Amino acid sequence: MLVKWIRCTVVDRRGFERGQRKWAGLLGEPGFRGQGGGWSRGRPGVAHVFAFWESRAFYDSFMARSHDRLAAAQGGTYRNLQAKLFDHRFDVKTGFEPRFTDADVVRVAHCRIREARVDHFALMQEKVWNPAMAGSPGMVRGLFGEAPGHEFMVLSMWQSAAEHGKYRAERVERLSLRAQTDADVAALAGDIVELEPAWTV
Repeated sequence: MLVKWIRCTVVDRRGFERGQRKWAGLLGEPGFRGQGGGWSRGRPGVAHVFAFWESRAFYDSFMARSHDRLAAAQGGTYRNLQAKLFDHRFDVKTGFEPRFTDADVVRVAHCRIREARVDHFALMQEKVWNPAMAGSPGMVRGLFGEAPGHEFMVLSMWQSAAEHGKYRAERVERLSLRAQTDADVAALAGDIVELEPAWTV
């Protein structure tokens, strides 16, 4: 599965949200699995959208045919758009599906890993972070994805920001030490996204 993460700064909120609903046109596209997104909790005006495709081939075909027509509705409503593609490596918890109806919040972490530490980082994700997240009440599902250039995405869906906050307060520092995260990670960025139900396709 291919994951596309889009982030932008919205300058016309009403126009952007109106355009966002037009992405319902994705539903007939071959290989399309689902899309959802919302607003950053920490950065006013920043929107995140996550789209899921069965494969790169289906995604490339969509980009060549229908993308520009659907995107036209949002022209001029945002700036600083960044889009990144990740290949799904494994699930966090089990049976990841690109559904957004049973979660209120998405946590996205974007990690750039030192080349010599990539295998260790992936192993720690599987052996240390995954079980801890999967065992947290309120964590619905998630995935671990990889992009070229030793970049990784950890996407987790939570029932509420409060549940995610509890997990962070109780465990993150201890888990970081155990996983030797500081030795692996060259750069780390992330955000907490409040999902907008109207954006779900």
